[in-house]
Amino acid sequence: MKTDLLEIHGILLERFGPQHWWPGETPFEVTVGAILTQSTSWKNVEKAIANLKKEGFLNPEGLNHINPDDLSTLIRPAGYYNAKTRKLKEFIKHLYENHDGDLGKMLAADAKDLRCELLSIWGIGPETADSIILYAAGKPQFVVDAYTKRIFSRLGYVNSETGYDSLKEFSEKNLPRNVKVYNEFHALLVRLGKNHCRKTKPLCTECPLKKRCKKKKTKTSRKK
Repeated sequence: MKTDLLEIHGILLERFGPQHWWPGETPFEVTVGAILTQSTSWKNVEKAIANLKKEGFLNPEGLNHINPDDLSTLIRPAGYYNAKTRKLKEFIKHLYENHDGDLGKMLAADAKDLRCELLSIWGIGPETADSIILYAAGKPQFVVDAYTKRIFSRLGYVNSETGYDSLKEFSEKNLPRNVKVYNEFHALLVRLGKNHCRKTKPLCTECPLKKRCKKKKTKTSRKK
């Protein structure tokens, strides 16, 4: 299985090239982006982040002092802006109460401890927490999303009912524990999911994994 996942990584990298993900100039920007990207596209998040930058609020102090109504207005392009306003405010509140507003101190913690801490904050779930740990803290935590589950289930590695933690464990067990590998592989799976392995009307004939996917499905059917 380890060979399989590394081969898939190589195939996707050859087809799509490096994805340069996660876009963000600072760990704080990456963290804010990880919170804002819940249930929306990255294009919408970019608009919200651009608004925060323009008004000078894309920093801990700025988000700590900004009025919630004003924050909601600025991040409106990201959708669910009232809920995301609270999520950002809860995160900043935690950051100041526990780390004096210093994100670097927070991200310096051991990955396991950092994950538990992030998950204790209102509005931060496993995918957001792992995104912050991998992309902002630079620590090896594989990020699982809907694309990961869809692609791996169609390849026959897991089923559509597999939960987040189980899929994360499967991925980390079969990939080198390496930040660069986790980073690039997650980004490549997102690219494949958006361009080819779509939820409906997938473009299977153009998919770089079409032969592997067909082979895996055949194996699965034989087991039945």
